[in-house]
Amino acid sequence: MEKTLKVEKQKRSAILSQTVKTGIIKSNLVPMFAGLTLALYTYDIDPGTKLLDVLFALIGTILVIGAAGTFNNVYDRDIDAIMERTKNRPTVTGEIDTKFAITLASIMAMLGIVALAFTTPLAALLGFLGLFFYVVPYTMLTKRRTIYNTEVGSISGAMPPLIGWAAMTGTLTHPAIAALFIIQVIWQMPHFYAIAIRRHDEYKAARIPMLPVVKGVKRTYTQTNIYLVLLSLTSFLFLPLSLGLTLVALLMNVGWLVLSIYGYKKNKDSEKWAKLLFIYSLIHMTILFSTVIVYSLVGIFILN
Repeated sequence: MEKTLKVEKQKRSAILSQTVKTGIIKSNLVPMFAGLTLALYTYDIDPGTKLLDVLFALIGTILVIGAAGTFNNVYDRDIDAIMERTKNRPTVTGEIDTKFAITLASIMAMLGIVALAFTTPLAALLGFLGLFFYVVPYTMLTKRRTIYNTEVGSISGAMPPLIGWAAMTGTLTHPAIAALFIIQVIWQMPHFYAIAIRRHDEYKAARIPMLPVVKGVKRTYTQTNIYLVLLSLTSFLFLPLSLGLTLVALLMNVGWLVLSIYGYKKNKDSEKWAKLLFIYSLIHMTILFSTVIVYSLVGIFILN
């Protein structure tokens, strides 16, 4: 009996995890903390005075992103049922009731925005805008209609560092946070292009106009490299703050561009090229934003 209850509990936990997309939540917490810790360092704020704000920023960010993911799952049930990687989502299989999922998402959204409001009004506004852009302009208006859906979705995807920064300062006037935001926006294009190439047939079957599906791999390769050149140039946005961060960003960004060009020429199989870019994109984000966090914490606790 106890074993059965444990299995049921694990099953419910897995269903909830897939519904709110915990993987996306976890990956977005790294940029959020990068913005948060960099704000503390930049404005020489004593972290001891901001412990509650850090907690509310964490809770609020988790809830808002979870709400966005849940709304997305509910709205995309029809196309998720077609795609191999999404056909087993609880909103597709019926393991979670649609009305319950909408209610859950609504409650998470409200609680998340309230939690962020306990830090600063700006953080709450950014949380709302991130949720809104993901659900309405991206999921409902552009994902199924235009090849520029990735660009539209990148706005909401780049909100976490802004939320972390705003939760600590209540402003967005420093060029350092502009650097994090712009880098996060541009990073998403080559990252999601790589996913779209690897899942080309699935997106095509679901009639989602991803760039590789509509314009082909060659156009995607060209556009990927354009974005990677722009991403490399963003490295210099860190220069007023730190030469070290600038060099790390430049190394990671140029490395991605070189890998793209070399990998495309070496691999006739576009999926292998896309897999290389996808793996590197995850390494890139982890190293770059972790470096920002470590740099900031070292500055806060050791150098000051």
